Amino acid sequence: MLESTVAAIGPLDESAMAAARELHGRLTKPAGSLGALEPLSVRLAGLAGGCPPPLPEPAAVAIFAGDHGVHAQGVTPWPQEVTAQMIGNFLAGGAVVNAFARQAGASVTVVDVGVATPLPVDPAATAAPGDTTAPTGPRLVAANVRPGTRDMTVTAALTRDEARAAVETGIRIADELIDAGAGILLTGDMGIGNTTPAAALIAAFTGVDPAQVTGRGTGVDDETYRRKVDVVRAALDRHAPDPADPLGVLAAVGGLEHAALAGLILGAAARRVPVLLDGVIAVSAALAAAAFAPDAVGAMVAGHRSAEPGATAALRHLNLDPLIDLGLRLGEGTGALLALPVVTGAVRVLHEVATFDSAGVAEK
Repeated sequence: MLESTVAAIGPLDESAMAAARELHGRLTKPAGSLGALEPLSVRLAGLAGGCPPPLPEPAAVAIFAGDHGVHAQGVTPWPQEVTAQMIGNFLAGGAVVNAFARQAGASVTVVDVGVATPLPVDPAATAAPGDTTAPTGPRLVAANVRPGTRDMTVTAALTRDEARAAVETGIRIADELIDAGAGILLTGDMGIGNTTPAAALIAAFTGVDPAQVTGRGTGVDDETYRRKVDVVRAALDRHAPDPADPLGVLAAVGGLEHAALAGLILGAAARRVPVLLDGVIAVSAALAAAAFAPDAVGAMVAGHRSAEPGATAALRHLNLDPLIDLGLRLGEGTGALLALPVVTGAVRVLHEVATFDSAGVAEK
């Protein structure tokens, strides 16, 4: 599945982008007056292969959840059980991501790809992969590859087969959501300690020093932060991951949710559907997706700039500019949801704004 998905990912359609640029030049506004929205809409036309591109709706948030063996190194003060507890909160509709999803009219699918503790959730909300009979409200997909990763400072976090299974879970979820009608996918994540493997992935793929890409995550103190940097550096020194081997990098220092998010991005790119990236977990996964298939970047839209320093390094490497910058560092898909109206607005301009000729407005 991974190889066929990568093979299906192609470059943006140049003729569609040219048509979008030409149309922008005829709309009732000064050229370039919509700033970043104009190149965004042009790129989405190239992704869709037509102008105007489809409106990016309905929106579907996919929250991938997993736990991390590196938690044992004291990189966060939060207990690991919070991952499972927050999944219960997602399914009950009580998290920030739920509030923002209701505001945006987006669906929420939670995917257990590697949670270590039992989930305190209603079995009626649980589905197997491929089961599209979603309950009312958020839905849980049971797709656990293994109960958390191994400690990446001691051994590889995952085997290559486990990493592949997680990536292919993400691809399947992308296909399922698109088949159900989603016009844009939004990345979400949940996993106590997951900013540590995110920093390791970003350092591995960009070559930036761990001290420059490791952040404070949930707000750790100075001593914990220094330990976290040392942990990231130790894992990279132990495994020396090769950025030309993205599956190997994910296996060595990644998380199950990171690998699944990479798969979601690849699946969306193969179907030529945009994927709106959330924060540092998403962009670390996006680096892996781009290493698998460089043209996958054409499907990526950077929702926001996370307060985590690694996010900026990753976005720079991907040559993506974030749409909003609010100092967010929650994850869950919250930043992507706040950016969603910006993406929709960029496309709606091409659908609904009159041209100078049709409106009888004089040009300069």
